[in-house]
Amino acid sequence: MKTIYMDNAATTRVDDEVLKEMIPYFTEKYGNASSMHFFGQEAKSALEKSRKIIAKEIGAKSEEIIFTSGGTEANNLTLKGLFFWNKENETGKNHIITTRIEHDCILNTCKWLERQGAQITFIDVDAEGFVNLKELENAITDKTIVVSVIHGNNEIGTIQDLEAIGKICKKKGTLFHTDACQSFTKTTLDVKKQNLDLVTLNAHKIHGPKGVGALYIREGIKIVPLFHGGGHERKIRSGTENVSSVVGFGKAIEVANKKDIEKMIVMRNKIIDGILKIPNTRLNGAAPLTETKKGLFNKAPEEKRLCNNVNISFNNIEGESIGGYLETFGICTSTGSACASHSLESSHVLKSIGLTPVQANSTLRISISKYTTEEEVNFLLEKLPQVVDKLRKMSPIA
Repeated sequence: MKTIYMDNAATTRVDDEVLKEMIPYFTEKYGNASSMHFFGQEAKSALEKSRKIIAKEIGAKSEEIIFTSGGTEANNLTLKGLFFWNKENETGKNHIITTRIEHDCILNTCKWLERQGAQITFIDVDAEGFVNLKELENAITDKTIVVSVIHGNNEIGTIQDLEAIGKICKKKGTLFHTDACQSFTKTTLDVKKQNLDLVTLNAHKIHGPKGVGALYIREGIKIVPLFHGGGHERKIRSGTENVSSVVGFGKAIEVANKKDIEKMIVMRNKIIDGILKIPNTRLNGAAPLTETKKGLFNKAPEEKRLCNNVNISFNNIEGESIGGYLETFGICTSTGSACASHSLESSHVLKSIGLTPVQANSTLRISISKYTTEEEVNFLLEKLPQVVDKLRKMSPIA
């Protein structure tokens, strides 16, 4: 039986070109980037090449990019690093603003920082998952350190208006951080245009390797490091650099292209249209742009939903049951964030956009990639209605 992988929001297959680029740094160019001899300098050169690629992609300077082990570390480094720098320097600032639909690593970091004396404000979102900008503006005080808002939501795919949020933060004189792990290379990310001070990125959502990420820190911003050691990454992130993975990260950015994005938009819309033909279903998150007769897309306004994200509630039947039955046909999907997949609680993201516990627990997340084929989409749309029909007949409340 062929496996059809549609859980790309959790992780993606490493691109063949990315793997090819990485292999020499395991077997031939395996030097430590901090060593002064030829092997070390060869590794250092590769590290800096990828740093430049990442910086160019978001309109930053290469020295503003710090490599990490992934998005979770970069998010922790941002919030903890800023909070403790302000605490150590007695600035009087101890306030962090975020949203109710952030990734668990942001929310759990904020909960931990509350125990260290931080004041946390959680901003509401509307039914599509967009931040309430007025509430955000009113929440900023002279004690606010940073506003942290996820760019493309990992569960419902909603893409926030970073430029609008950035203008508010700049006007109020507070720092602005975004977790862009899901949106990176899929939509616009420009640190100057969007007034971004810190940006979290990672590789494994864009067909790069797992275990490597990056944090953009605007020049001049001071943070306390999480790790203490040899002072790697400009004394912000100590630890021997993961050169092979950093090389793969850079290559993943180089091979990303707009044609793949447009292809995913077409397939995403086909999946949404097909599933919504099933009675008693609802799309969660922002509405996608619609396809024209010529097969082109209206680019104004810009897409407000991630090109690869479909999140549907089926009402009164469990999303886990739907996913389980689909897996018998070789189709791999998800009920939400992979980081919270072992939790029995309803998704905090779905609760925040107004879904009831029953609706939230009846939700399926389908996330495609550039490798997803039309044949695979057609197979999903053939089998999914059959699964839903079977489960509704079995359910006493459907």
